[in-house]
Formats: sequence, structure tokens, C-alpha cells
Amino acid sequence: MPKDKPTAPLPLQARRPGGGTVPLQDWGIDSEYGLLRDVLLGPVETFGHMDNVAFSSIYRETATLGRAWDHQTAMRQYREMCEAYTEAGVAIHTLPADEHLKYGVYARDSSFMTPWGAVITQMANPRRRGEYSAALRFYLEAGIPIYDMVSAGSFEGGDFHIVEPGAVLIGYTGLRCEEVSARQIGGWIEAEGWEVHYAYIDPFYVHIDLMVCMIAPRCAAVCLETTPDHVIDWLRSRKIELIPVGFRDTMALGCNVMSLGGDRVLAPAKAKDLVGKLRANGFTVYDPEMDMFTMMGGGIHCMAQSLRRDPG
Repeated sequence: MPKDKPTAPLPLQARRPGGGTVPLQDWGIDSEYGLLRDVLLGPVETFGHMDNVAFSSIYRETATLGRAWDHQTAMRQYREMCEAYTEAGVAIHTLPADEHLKYGVYARDSSFMTPWGAVITQMANPRRRGEYSAALRFYLEAGIPIYDMVSAGSFEGGDFHIVEPGAVLIGYTGLRCEEVSARQIGGWIEAEGWEVHYAYIDPFYVHIDLMVCMIAPRCAAVCLETTPDHVIDWLRSRKIELIPVGFRDTMALGCNVMSLGGDRVLAPAKAKDLVGKLRANGFTVYDPEMDMFTMMGGGIHCMAQSLRRDPG
């Protein structure tokens, strides 16, 4: 190849090796709490039971105790959640449906958004690996650049959490998210000049967003009983106020909430303690019933991927 011929960018990789990637203008997020403009949800029509016992402690309880689940109720709860987004002025986008992807409704798992584009993840569960295709189709059709694709090992979007512009918390369990892939992603983000804090968590807790969720600038909902001490210390070192969520509510996905920006939060109705604390502190809270989803292993934050937020 002639030396003066420019090197073409790699397909599906907007990321510049070594850093310096230009942030997107029309899409992207630099926080989990900037005013939410566009959100990506998964399709509810294909949602249903799947062989997920080995990959989710929460679903394992549903399966072993025979807890009642009903698709029509799930459809109703999903509509109520969508109505909350619409009322909050958020544009809803939906992943393409596939009858074989029963858990595609948890849109946080198959990708995550950065300031520089979307990252396509690598699912651990063989029954969910095909979800990357739905995510990839969506981003390509929407014209949203792909920052990069995880290749080092399994990783899901629930373990990537932007704490504030310039700082990211990345979790891993060794099961659904592996350290090698956490370090791969972290290396990309560090090359962009951002700080990355890594956290090993017990596989029982699935993802870091089960126990830590940013809800406003310098404010996070946190389960102090399950979150590693070094993570709590790191958050406090960044002057982030911690609103405690109890263990029982945490395991019912009560800490897994979605900030809509502007002191507005979407939280499940059963997270009564957190909802009460938020309202007492001046937050507007949308709280639809979501138990048909939480009992299957994923909460409101798991079900949504921010596509566009105002700068944090």
C-alpha cells in the first residue's frame, strides 16, 4: 500500500486507538443524570421465561419458588413505564424484536452509550448472545456510531456506570462480566482522559447498577450493605451524596432506577423507602409497578439505555 494513502477507519469502530476520539454532537451521554432526551428500550412482545437460572440469582428465586408471572401484566406494566418516559418528554426507541431473544427487553445488557458512541457488548449466557445483533441493527439503522465492540470476554452494560463527566465505575463478577473485558473497556476510556474505578462484586449481585445508580449531580442511590467499601470511599472522595437503599429493596431491584434529569427519577413502585426519600428531598418520582420484570432479574435501569442526554 502506498505510504501516502490515508488509513481508512475500521468498520464499526469510531474509537481512535490511543484516545482523542471526538465526542458525538447528536447522540451520546457524559453522565447518567443529564436531561434525558432519547432512550432505548427492548421489545416486550417477545419477553418470557428463559434458561437463566445459572446467570441470575434474582431469577433463580423466581424459578425455584414458582412465583407467578403473567405476560399480559408485563405488557401493561411496560406501557405504564413508557407513559412515564413520554410524560417526561423522552423520545422512546425500541430494539428490533426477535422471538428467540426472550430477554431482549433488558436493553442495558447488549450495549452501553458513551460520549463517543455506543459499545456493543458480549453476553455470557448462550441464550442471550444473539442480542448483540438486535443492538447492532438498531444503531446502524439509527445512524449512531459504534465506539467499539467488546472482544476480550463477556461484558454487559449494567457494569458500566458514568458517575460524572470524566469518571466511570466499571464492575465485574467473573461470570456475566469478566475482568479481562472490564480492563479492555477501561483501557479505552482511560485513553480518552477519563478516570476509571474498577470493582469486583460477588456474582450474586449480578451487576454494579444493582447497588449503585446515579440519580442527580453529586447524588447516588447506593446499597451500603453490598457495595464494596473502596467504591463507597471513591464516591465520597468525589463529594457524591449517598442515599442509602436497604438490602431487601436492593435485591428487589429497588436501587436500579433511571434518572430522567432535572431532579426527576423513574423508580419501581415497590421501592417505597427510596421513593419516599427522593420525594422528601424534592425529586419528582414516576413509580410504575414493575414486578413482572424485577422478578425475572432486571429492573428499570436494566431495561433502558440512554441514547442522548444533555451535558451533565
